[in-house]
Amino acid sequence: MTPVSRTRRWAALATLCLAVSLIAIDGTVLHLAIPRLTEALQPTSTQILWIADIYGFVLGGLLITAGNAGDRFGRKRVLLIGVAAFGLASLATAYAPTAELLIVARAVLGVAGATIMPSTLSIIRNLFTDPRERTTAIGLWSSVTTAGAAAGPLLGGLLLDNFWWGSVFLINVPVMVVVLIVAALTLPESRNPDPGPLDLRSVLLSIVGVIGVIYAVKEAAHAGLAQTGVLVAAVLGVGALILFWRRQSRLTHPLIDVSLFRRRAFSGAVGGDMVAVFALVGTLFFLSLYLQFVLGWTPLQAGLAQLPAMGSSMVAALLAGRLAMAWGRAVAISVGLALSAAGLAVLVVLPTQSGYPVVLASLLLIGIGAGLSFTVTADTVLATVPKERAGSASAIAETAYELGAALGIALIGSLLGGIYRQTLRLPGGLPAEAVDAARDSIGTALHAAASLPAEPAAGVIAAASAAFVQAVNVTSLICGVAVAAVAVTALFTLRGLGTVIEEHPLDRPLSPSQSTESKQGADR
Repeated sequence: MTPVSRTRRWAALATLCLAVSLIAIDGTVLHLAIPRLTEALQPTSTQILWIADIYGFVLGGLLITAGNAGDRFGRKRVLLIGVAAFGLASLATAYAPTAELLIVARAVLGVAGATIMPSTLSIIRNLFTDPRERTTAIGLWSSVTTAGAAAGPLLGGLLLDNFWWGSVFLINVPVMVVVLIVAALTLPESRNPDPGPLDLRSVLLSIVGVIGVIYAVKEAAHAGLAQTGVLVAAVLGVGALILFWRRQSRLTHPLIDVSLFRRRAFSGAVGGDMVAVFALVGTLFFLSLYLQFVLGWTPLQAGLAQLPAMGSSMVAALLAGRLAMAWGRAVAISVGLALSAAGLAVLVVLPTQSGYPVVLASLLLIGIGAGLSFTVTADTVLATVPKERAGSASAIAETAYELGAALGIALIGSLLGGIYRQTLRLPGGLPAEAVDAARDSIGTALHAAASLPAEPAAGVIAAASAAFVQAVNVTSLICGVAVAAVAVTALFTLRGLGTVIEEHPLDRPLSPSQSTESKQGADR
């Protein structure tokens, strides 16, 4: 790629950040619209989860292929195609008339988004070759990404207070038009000069493997391991990933370079990346439900209430580079994950009434933790590979991000729902249809209560609220312990990684044994 001026580099970065912000927003903007969706489309609890996470599932399943396509056909070209498709898919999503069609439209939106995510990060990797400048650029990109995920509820609240649920997707259209024009003018083109032939079998295996495993995890958390569909999806997904991995190890031009995972720093950073996003997005999902269903706040109030997560994550992302230099990368990532774990642990004491102080403390801790760890992990992933492998590295990093977001909703949402149903204690004398609705989810419980007389309705609302809060308490403890364990693990997997990782030569591949550690500073 021809070197570009400093002004054009930063203008291009601003365009990339705008594009990726909408991808991140779309991952969470639907959370506040779920109550309106429940009223308008009458989805089941399973459909609600699919509406919320199918976008991330499809996006995650296609990121590897999309990253390879950017390396092969040009990252700018693939990005522009994805931006145009994303705007059109947003229109289809906004006007979906049924729950089934909304799920399909969200899946199409995920396909379009998959072409944008890896292109933005790989273009940044090729634009910014100076290690310190690259860290700053990724910090800005990361702050916009994490802020976008946190801003989704706020934007959703602003729109839902005045318009119908589909309006949360229409905001994509004018922004995507701007991105399309500005990106065409500012972004330089870059590609792998020797991509080799495209292996369609690898493409199919990667898609089947990723989506199959996520589907199995989601359905197992919701319906149990004994379900036939769960077992079939698990076997199919794991089998496809094993075949994919073996095939990539043998190909001269693999879809992704699996030897990257032999590098301790790369694998540790990818794992930390996924867990940080898991904690942030999963928490925002069920706190949106808590603020609306339990506290009775409007979508706008709930969106404003989650604003601290956006602000704290942006500040942490911007400071992440300096903190990594001062503490070392391993400590910075571990501290970020530990703060996220603490934020989840705070919710163990979340009450049924007047719980916003607890929510605020949780959002601040998780926002700071996710912003810090996500920025340092993203920079570490890209810094440990040469520019010619930027597409593969970006695809892996973005797959980790999207899988973390999707699994955050699927696992936390499914675990939350299971505990809710186990702890729900309804008053006697209710109609059978009201009982079934109340046991399905807190949203359907409140909807059923609206059709009951005052006294039984109050009993259903109180029982559903108490069960939901208890589910939040238990789920938060389980997830907090899991994130804390990863925080400790990060200290060992990233031990010895330098604070500054220098640019690798482009004229030769890195051998698996080649150290990625810089001698300019070791973790303290």
